[in-house]
Amino acid sequence: AAAGATFVVNDRADYAALLGAGLHVGQEDLLPSDARRVMPAGALVGYSTHNTAQMVAAGEEPADYVAFGPIFGTVSKERPDPTTGPERLREIRGLTGRPLVAIGGITRDNAMTCWKAGADSVAVIADMLPLSCTKQTLRDRMTEWQQLTQK
Repeated sequence: AAAGATFVVNDRADYAALLGAGLHVGQEDLLPSDARRVMPAGALVGYSTHNTAQMVAAGEEPADYVAFGPIFGTVSKERPDPTTGPERLREIRGLTGRPLVAIGGITRDNAMTCWKAGADSVAVIADMLPLSCTKQTLRDRMTEWQQLTQK
């Protein structure tokens, strides 16, 4: 947080609680309501959704934000859900008043499309950590993303 970033653990409420980190859970993980029993009070908890029914159900869960996607094709998952595209993200925006995170295949080249479609933020894996990632590559990518978010 001192660097302006929030550390979020994927899937593992026990690790997140031990580390004092936020938690992100998906459809095959603990429900946010169950994760809240493990997490300290006030901890950040996010929840992934991939279709309208899941987004509606997420409205009943105590998640601080909801993620939707994959918006674009992704190489970060072995068996990703079907891509939704930014048009579907725009429609989903109307189903939640919570912060909405676009996930799946987000790059520096398409992030602005997600923000224009109603996403409050984006989640990035492969564009931040390419296969040939070095310490310098990561620093360069972080700088590029910071510049992009200031536009």
